[in-house]
Amino acid sequence: MMKTNSPLLDTLFLLRKEECITIFTDIQEISQKEEQDAADYFESEFEKERLEFLSDQINCDHKTAVWAAKVLYHSAQLYLIRENTAKDLNKLIPSFKGKRDVSAILSADLLLRFLPQIISVLQNADPEDTLIKMLENILRQFHYSGIGFDLDLENINWEEELKDKTYRKLYLERIVENKAYKLAEIPYINQLLIAEFGMYKEIFWKELKIISN
Repeated sequence: MMKTNSPLLDTLFLLRKEECITIFTDIQEISQKEEQDAADYFESEFEKERLEFLSDQINCDHKTAVWAAKVLYHSAQLYLIRENTAKDLNKLIPSFKGKRDVSAILSADLLLRFLPQIISVLQNADPEDTLIKMLENILRQFHYSGIGFDLDLENINWEEELKDKTYRKLYLERIVENKAYKLAEIPYINQLLIAEFGMYKEIFWKELKIISN
């Protein structure tokens, strides 16, 4: 594994390559150089993943990817390091201020796909932790990264949300991969899935109900 002198970058490399995370002894400031190095790293990782969705119209949103990296890195560190952090939570876990488009969603997903596991660990430690609500709000905004995790997504216009054909394809594939019944039984999504399965529904997802409007 690539080693750096940056806790942020070491965390990102380890998480992306081995799906595990290092907890440090304190929460350190993230430098501009670390942010730039992270942006460069995400560019290369995004290019690898773009091979899967075969679209040259979607580019890496570096700013959003770095924001997601900070959220994930700080939320993981906050699992153990909580002394004198309450006043800094909004700074450590900033809300998203950019444009939420397909590029932003897929760029954030490079890291936010790991957020449900962190939330689950925090819930086991203290269900009343205010950090949990903050992270759940982020995951509701970037719910593609939370497919399979129990989120309240009742107020979403799914036709509008899934109007981009590449994003729609990826969203449906992740629902199937995670056997996310709650999402798959939303009428609009259910119709899309059944249409995609065609005559092979019994092979792809035999147990899924066909929902009528």
